[in-house]
Amino acid sequence: MTIHYYLFNYYLLLFSSTKWEMEPPARYKRWRGSPPPTFSSLRLPSSRLSRRQHLLAVLHVVPVALLDVDSNNNYYHPSHSTIMPGGGVAVTASGMEGGKKSSIVGILMASFAAFGGILFGYDTGVISGIKEMNFWLKTFGYESPAGSGTYTISTANESLIVSILSLGTFFGALFAAPMADTLGRRMGIVAANLVFCAGVAMQTAATAVPLFVAGRVFAGLGVGMVSCLVPMYQAEASPKWIRGAVVSCYQWAITIGLLLAACVNQGTKDRNDYGSYRIPIAIQFAWAGILSAGMLYLPESPRYLVKRHRDADAARALGRLMSVPPDHQDVQMELEDVKANLRMEEEVGQSSYVDCFKMGPNKILFRTLTGIFLQAWQQLTGINFIFYYGTTFFKNSGISNPFLITIATNVVNVCMTIPAFWAVDHVGRRRLLLIGAAGMLVCEYLVAIIGVTISVSNQAGQKVLVAFVCIYIAFFASTWGPIAWVVTSEIYPLAIRAKAMSMSTASNWLWNFGIGYATPYIVNPEYGNLGPKVFFVWGSTCVGCLVFTYFCIPETKGLSLEQIDILYQNTTPVKSVAYRDQLIAHNVHAADEDAIARVTTEVRMAEKGEKGEAHNEEKV
Repeated sequence: MTIHYYLFNYYLLLFSSTKWEMEPPARYKRWRGSPPPTFSSLRLPSSRLSRRQHLLAVLHVVPVALLDVDSNNNYYHPSHSTIMPGGGVAVTASGMEGGKKSSIVGILMASFAAFGGILFGYDTGVISGIKEMNFWLKTFGYESPAGSGTYTISTANESLIVSILSLGTFFGALFAAPMADTLGRRMGIVAANLVFCAGVAMQTAATAVPLFVAGRVFAGLGVGMVSCLVPMYQAEASPKWIRGAVVSCYQWAITIGLLLAACVNQGTKDRNDYGSYRIPIAIQFAWAGILSAGMLYLPESPRYLVKRHRDADAARALGRLMSVPPDHQDVQMELEDVKANLRMEEEVGQSSYVDCFKMGPNKILFRTLTGIFLQAWQQLTGINFIFYYGTTFFKNSGISNPFLITIATNVVNVCMTIPAFWAVDHVGRRRLLLIGAAGMLVCEYLVAIIGVTISVSNQAGQKVLVAFVCIYIAFFASTWGPIAWVVTSEIYPLAIRAKAMSMSTASNWLWNFGIGYATPYIVNPEYGNLGPKVFFVWGSTCVGCLVFTYFCIPETKGLSLEQIDILYQNTTPVKSVAYRDQLIAHNVHAADEDAIARVTTEVRMAEKGEKGEAHNEEKV
């Protein structure tokens, strides 16, 4: 911490008009004992520093910028082991050498797995444009009216082709659980890619609906397995202080996949040959190949290896992720926490699907249902209506070039996911979900109101409609998009994590299938003909998202997976923020039962004290 403090001080001296060589800022005064020495004590005038020293100073601002603050105004760095009251941080040797310095390799390794999101996003986005291409419609549809040279596809076939992928992903997500517990998280991802490639091959070769649909099913099986295994691997392999950002990379990769699909569709849509749809589909071989090749070089999840009682392999894998030897004290301490937590879980149950629905002190039933419903609510925000049927929706709304508008909405989706990397581990999961739900419901009601009050010839009104759709996507991309995956990857105990995650992911895909299949019947003119009025439905479901988050989602930022188990056992989501702050302040480990009891008692006494004060005020 001392060298970071010096470099931070130096950075402010270089770029701030207010210099404080002799007086550190207030947040650095609150150390236990005397404040640390100031930069001036180093006697290194900036004019004598080399370019390399200047660069190092700037680069080392990041660790200080990552300092967090709890409810008692205590500052700490999430990778350090001990927080000091009033803002000081006691940093051990292992905290400095094994925490911040060694985490970068693990972060990069876990982040690479997010490439699996490209498969998910690209496959979702590519069908939106392909089904509007003239040559694809000519190949798989029929001429309407006869002799007009205009081709279309029946609503039934459109629903089937778009939504059948989601049905495949539903079963793929369920298959991911036994695959994750037998082959492992890493090799499970590789196997899922092989299944995905089989589906891509079928779609590329297809010239009739049956084979194309079969290819969509196999591709869906692969995407479903990947969508469960990748966040699971990331959560188990990444450091706790940046786990939210790492898992958020998965959602970011999904948005990049959607954008790439929109761009490729734009490039091939005017081709009058099979390449118009075969090129966008066949590109998916590249995404699967890159992910599979990379996963072969990554270590297995240490927590999976502990679950299989391969402790030596787990130590090697964790040491590789932390860039330290397997016998390093940080590695051994983390493994002890994982093993202690697993022992307790194994005493309660045998990690079957039935155990996912058992009531008890671990609140397994509540946690399982939380993940299942969270993923359902994510789909009920209506986001995939835009990405499945956005091109058709904008076309029916009078937009002259719906393909370009689709690209624009995808750019918003990609760019606005980036703020979530910082916000998820600083603002917190719970607060962002509440903000996102509130923002989306306002935007969706406005889109619905605008859509039903203006004509398709009103260009100004259509631009306003597109603008609010983009704002709605921005709220989703920075909150519910990534954070639903973050929360479901971390709230389950190790013993049932694969099975519970597979069910929550399957829930996502089941609702995805339902929405994808039903939407054409809801919005197409010959059926429901809701058009923009469908956004009244999505706005109302966002009210449900808001209520669900308040009562069911706890705050878990900065906690290890084992500390999240402690939080669930001893508090409720509504009161989770205060308990989470104390777990971090006291650096509680799963193996330390006395510390857990002490923190729980302190939090409950504080709650009773607040209630007592409120009662006294009422009497007065």
